[in-house]
Amino acid sequence: MRAHRHIAVLGAGIMGCSTALFLARRGVAVSLFDEAGEPFTGASRWNEGKIHLGYLYSADSSLRSAQHVLSGSLLFGKLTEELLDTSLDGVITEQDDLYLCHRDSLVPADDMAHYLAQVSSLVRSHPDAGKYLVDASQARARQLSRTELNATTGADEISAGFHVPERSVETNWVADRFLQAVAAEPRITLRLGERVLAAQPQGNSVHGRWTVATDLRQPEHYSEVINALWHGRMGVDQTAGIAAAGVWSNRYRQSLFLRTRQRVRTPCAIIATGPFGDIKNYNERDFYLSWYPAGLRVDSSAIEPPPVHTLDLPDHAVLTARVLDTLETLLPWVADIRANAERVQVGGGWVFAAGRGALSDPTATLHKRSDYGVTRNGNYLSIDTGKYPTAPWTARNLVQALLDG
Repeated sequence: MRAHRHIAVLGAGIMGCSTALFLARRGVAVSLFDEAGEPFTGASRWNEGKIHLGYLYSADSSLRSAQHVLSGSLLFGKLTEELLDTSLDGVITEQDDLYLCHRDSLVPADDMAHYLAQVSSLVRSHPDAGKYLVDASQARARQLSRTELNATTGADEISAGFHVPERSVETNWVADRFLQAVAAEPRITLRLGERVLAAQPQGNSVHGRWTVATDLRQPEHYSEVINALWHGRMGVDQTAGIAAAGVWSNRYRQSLFLRTRQRVRTPCAIIATGPFGDIKNYNERDFYLSWYPAGLRVDSSAIEPPPVHTLDLPDHAVLTARVLDTLETLLPWVADIRANAERVQVGGGWVFAAGRGALSDPTATLHKRSDYGVTRNGNYLSIDTGKYPTAPWTARNLVQALLDG
């Protein structure tokens, strides 16, 4: 049966490419669709690369968000190295992340300390804790002393700080290696520059063959269709008989990807919890910097959010100045990054989340990031990836269930 399978995978970000590679290496022919001219042009390339262990979700005191993301993140490194046939050494941040509690945080410092301790316990008790990007089997959240905090920030807006054993990966490097891996796989046919319009069963049964229609070709037939899109996923789902349910948010965000002319040693810092910002120092020359209110371009609950080329995006210099100015008022050492900047690139992509509301609102369902996974209608499967680090794990599990179930 497997030899006759030809599966359509919609979306060539980290979820779609991981799924296509796992399928192809099990002997399945794959057509990989994306409306962009190459894979990894959106959020899978232009994000901070945080491999979440759950520490970020302190506004979800139930711990469900942390529990949901943990298994996939712990195996992100192992599975990604398997997919790319190369080591991630050299593109993983070297130091623990520094969580800084803003005075306007949705979660006060004492509650944040309690939450981080609970997440650390979850991490330590997980059987794969030793398989993270660093050994997390002894995970602890350490609160900074007042002297340490003053040396780090000095800003009245920051009330507490915590070191946690999270790491990030340099997403542009990972994206480039995924491009190479997909291009080298003979069972994957790239269908780039094609916008998928619909997916429908060929006959009367959803358990038979399916057709995929694009803006460039007549409908073609496949044994299964896997929808791994973020932008426009729900619109295609509707054509396949999966109705939109609940609440959702399609956000287009931009951030800075900065390279310095010489080494600059700074922390990897996250300002929490709410609509704030973060900094990633990948290797003392390549940095990610964001400030959420400055980088958020669109927040839409439309089934089909607007195409990127129709957005009224600000001048890159204006966004760069606003992000750096704001971060520097909170973290004076950002001035060293700025003074040594050799190149600044603005990048962005659509982020889908099963939730709505402003991040400044403690009741917003967007703070709870546990409602994601796979929805199936016969031989059509739709994937809400959830977060970047869970994609390879979700793809592996989906392919195993599809081929071995």
